[in-house]
Formats: sequence, structure tokens, C-alpha cells
Amino acid sequence: MSTSRRDRDRLRRVAVILDDFYGRPVLSPRYPPVDELMFTVLSQNTADANTERSFAALKARFPRWEEARDADAAEIEAAIAPGGLAHTKAPRIKSILEALSVRTGRPDLGEIDGMPDAEAQDYLTGLPGVGPKTAACVLLFSLGRPVMPVDTHVHRVARRLGLIDGKVTAERAHPILTELAGLDDAAQVYAVHVDFVRHGRRICHARRPKCGECPLAGLCPSAGAA
Repeated sequence: MSTSRRDRDRLRRVAVILDDFYGRPVLSPRYPPVDELMFTVLSQNTADANTERSFAALKARFPRWEEARDADAAEIEAAIAPGGLAHTKAPRIKSILEALSVRTGRPDLGEIDGMPDAEAQDYLTGLPGVGPKTAACVLLFSLGRPVMPVDTHVHRVARRLGLIDGKVTAERAHPILTELAGLDDAAQVYAVHVDFVRHGRRICHARRPKCGECPLAGLCPSAGAA
């Protein structure tokens, strides 16, 4: 997939403005890869505070991922209940941990160490219930690879800025925005992701965006029209 130099330059300008406005985000690994994967699965359709609470409860109940893998799904469900959607996420977590154990007998993601980013993403999205956003979170947040996670905020901000076409889905936006942000620059990909999430939460709301307060209004074709 090829993106235009004009759009790449435009995204760099946007990133500079948002970095100045919010402060430059600094990429630092959050969790080891399997932990990051479990955390991200728990975060699906869940508020940040509830995700952190359910992840802490899961780790407290199962200090080793082998223990969660070998437990009944009902035990996992009880542990993560504070985060919501536990009935759906518990069997998904168990299935993922089982799949990650096939190669070595224990849940690990060492298999992707030597893979190119695209191949690693394909491997991750081949796991039960793992979509492109979850895979990108593991690759960027844990492994420092330049792969853009596209959540609802990133998708909305990118569409309103005209960086992606209005018909492009969040799933299809992942490779486009990754290339626009920088295929060889994980720090920049991370900064754009965090900047867009912060901007979507604070100013570029789905309804009634605060265009009058937006530092990007001069660059945004949607300013005042959303």
C-alpha cells in the first residue's frame, strides 16, 4: 500500500502541533508481550480503569500464565469480572494462552522475534479473538515496532483530518496510518497514536467536537462541520 508524500508531510505537521499542545509522548515498553496481549484483550470495549483493575485481579489470581491456561474458563471469568464482558473474554483468554503454548509448552510470543512486522501481525491476528488493533498494541507497546493501533479515536481524528478516506474502516486504516506515520520510526508511530487518542478524548469528540479549541482547526477540512 502506498501513501502520498503530501499526506505524510501533513501528518508530520499535525504531529508537531499535537506534540506542542499535549507534550511529546515517549515510547517505553509497558508489559512483556504475553502480558500486553492479555491486557489488550481485557481492554476491548472497556474503560481504562476497569481494564487495569481486571488485569491486576487476573495476575493476582494466576501469577503464571500457565495457571490461567490450565484453569477453567469460569475461574478466569470470576477473576476478571470487575472489568466487564468477562463471560466473553474468559474463554478467549484461555484459548489464546493454549494457542501460545503449542510451540514450547508454555505461553510465549518468542516465535515472532525474527518475523517482519507484517508477518508478526498476521501471526497475532491468527490467534483466537485477536484483531489488528490488539496485534498492533502488542507490537508497538511491548516490542517497540512501528505498527499503528487504530482505535475509535485514532480513526475518527484521521478521517476528520482527511488523512484517510471517510469510507476506510478502522481495520483497513491500520496499514495506511502506519505508513503515513513512519514505517521505520516506532517513536513517531507511538507519538501519533497517543496524540490522536488524547485529541479524540479531549477535543475531537464523536459528537459536538470542540473545534473552537482545536489547535488543528487551520489544517482540518472538517473544522466547524462535524
